[in-house]
Amino acid sequence: MQGMGGDDCPFAFNFDASTFKVGDPVSYRITGDPMFEGMPFAGELVEVHDDYVVIAADASDPSVRYRGTRESRPEVEFTQI
Repeated sequence: MQGMGGDDCPFAFNFDASTFKVGDPVSYRITGDPMFEGMPFAGELVEVHDDYVVIAADASDPSVRYRGTRESRPEVEFTQI
């Protein structure tokens, strides 16, 4: 991550939920489990709907998809993991 003493973050995330489109890289959070609270995860949008998004969370396994909220950093409920 930027400012952490190493290289700049290699990702260019879209944090503007109003402009989300399929293929955008996003940073998302997992809610509902204290172990994951506050940790950022990276994924790619594969579906964009009015009130939710679908995130491909593992580039090497296209079956790993999570439904997230449509906001600047989508939230994914831990029960989907």
